[in-house]
Amino acid sequence: MSLQNVLAEAAAELALFAALGFLLFSLDDLAVDAIFFVRRVWRAVTVYRHHPHADARSLVEGAPSGWMVVLIPAWDEASVIGAMLRAALKRFDHPDYTLLVGYYRNDPATRFAIEDVPDPRVMAVEVPVDGPTTKADCLNHLYSFLVRHEAASGRRARAVVLHDAEDLVHPLELRLFDRLVGRAGVVQLPVVPLPDRASPWIGGHYCDEFAESHGKELVVREAVGAAIPLAGVGCAIAREAIARLAAAHDGRPFAGGSMTEDYEMGLRLGALGERTIFVRLPASSGEPGAVASRGHFPGTLGAAVRQKARWLGGIAFAGWDRLGWRGGLGERWFRLRDRRGPLAALLLLSGYVAAALWGQLWFAAQLGAPLPPQPSPLLATLLQVNFFLLLWRMLMRITFTTRLYGFGEGLASVPRVVAGNLIAILAAGRALFLHAGGGPKTWDKTAHTFPAEAARS
Repeated sequence: MSLQNVLAEAAAELALFAALGFLLFSLDDLAVDAIFFVRRVWRAVTVYRHHPHADARSLVEGAPSGWMVVLIPAWDEASVIGAMLRAALKRFDHPDYTLLVGYYRNDPATRFAIEDVPDPRVMAVEVPVDGPTTKADCLNHLYSFLVRHEAASGRRARAVVLHDAEDLVHPLELRLFDRLVGRAGVVQLPVVPLPDRASPWIGGHYCDEFAESHGKELVVREAVGAAIPLAGVGCAIAREAIARLAAAHDGRPFAGGSMTEDYEMGLRLGALGERTIFVRLPASSGEPGAVASRGHFPGTLGAAVRQKARWLGGIAFAGWDRLGWRGGLGERWFRLRDRRGPLAALLLLSGYVAAALWGQLWFAAQLGAPLPPQPSPLLATLLQVNFFLLLWRMLMRITFTTRLYGFGEGLASVPRVVAGNLIAILAAGRALFLHAGGGPKTWDKTAHTFPAEAARS
């Protein structure tokens, strides 16, 4: 067999593998789309015919206020933590809250930055070991401090809120949490990545992915009865709920050995019977956007790969071992969707390699080599079906990105799919390598930036 035939055979096998996988994944995504749009139409003709659309400002009006405690873990965050805390103090519209900020004893720069914000609502909490440990370990130290502080002060928090050191908080966030934690044990708000003009492709692809996942995926997840995984920011856990989880884990509610402790917490609380909800509300009627947590995401290829590898490793590899397949049909379906990332990366890699091989064969044919064999009828049919499914996926991506960022960013989301695919492939390889070695043992964080315009305001 000639080299050309060998390459053509390899390209066909890889393409068939990728096409079958893409078909299954696309049908899975179509099921999510169908539930989302059916639910949207159903609510329009039932609920909203008799009740106006809710908004955060009217919902929190006149609501009683409890003590809200925000946990902010920090390692090597001297460049952003001060600006973040000042902005939060200016923006939060709530009469009673405390910001507990964890730092490590060998990170004096972060400690000085925290202490440079002289406000009684900010409390610096030292983690009495050299860092970094894991983010979950830092959060567990903050929780232990909260328990001691509650005992000493005679007060009890209404809810624990999670944020990172680079987050731009929404003014109504704490009031909304205060209102809703009585209805659910866990409340997650949307996460909205801020566009980064210096990184339109790497940073921009986060905008596209979160626009769709937090605009549609989590809505459907809640609709089918699956637990909402926490994003680690813009989320609140009722004090009683986190106490239940702590009691079941020797006083440490955050999974210390996990790189995705936030994701796990939502599912673990759901397994305990706590109601978990995803809340997407405008600040007031007619106002664009939603009450959400905003922030910059990694803008370089290396940082994005590290972050995505941490997510993939914690959710797809370690999550399989740590959380298993508990729950009803909806819960199991979404756990399966959560864990398909490594397989999706393998399918993408196979598809790109097949395309590259066919490109080489086509180029050789232009130079006089024999034409490669045509795809089999099965493969040709699969390619045609997948092409139309891809068009639908691109339409969904454009729709949800446009909804948040405007039509220009919506159009840019199409070529950014390639950047996202490259990051996914590289991240899956890194995640597999780390998982085979027992997983990362410390906080594998990326460098953060805080929005300049918020720091100036």
